[in-house]
Amino acid sequence: MNTAPQASIDPQELGRRIAALRPTLLRLAQLQLRNHAWAEDAVSETVLAVLQGAQRFNGASQLKTWIVGILKHKVLDQLRQHVREPTAADANDDGEEDLDELLYKRDGHFRETPERWADPCSELLRDQFFAVLEACLEHLPNRQGRVFLMREWLEIDSHAICQELGIAPTNLWIQLHRARLRLRECLQSNWFGAQPR
Repeated sequence: MNTAPQASIDPQELGRRIAALRPTLLRLAQLQLRNHAWAEDAVSETVLAVLQGAQRFNGASQLKTWIVGILKHKVLDQLRQHVREPTAADANDDGEEDLDELLYKRDGHFRETPERWADPCSELLRDQFFAVLEACLEHLPNRQGRVFLMREWLEIDSHAICQELGIAPTNLWIQLHRARLRLRECLQSNWFGAQPR
């Protein structure tokens, strides 16, 4: 197996690819940070890190994967930097309706049988799926979206999330459960149950 690094990417091509990817990076950062200025900072720092480290990119992964990996670290840096600054949107996270009652009968069975999902690996690779997923994430209540992304996207451990947000572990699991239910319902309606185009 040949493990030699590939030749570094052409600077002009790298610039074009970064420019094309920037809106996606900004959406991902904003979904997690819930603050446009912080998201802009995270993306700008990511672009700078990519440009400075372009010679280290060896093609072992896709360029987009490499850049998103850098963005994850920059988002974490922003979260650490602004950990004690409250966001205005956090005040409106209560008033949840009970999704369990909407989705399940009293005996625990689904009210409507879920559509069968295709092979998740092949579905996840499709850009259209990610567009729908991002839209679903944007519609989560602020606290749920933030907690879900911290746990699942940034892979922060539960204890650290509880400390950072000042919530109890029980509340964290409730928020994660509700976020997963909402995402499942949204994806069921807008992706897996949608009619083919």
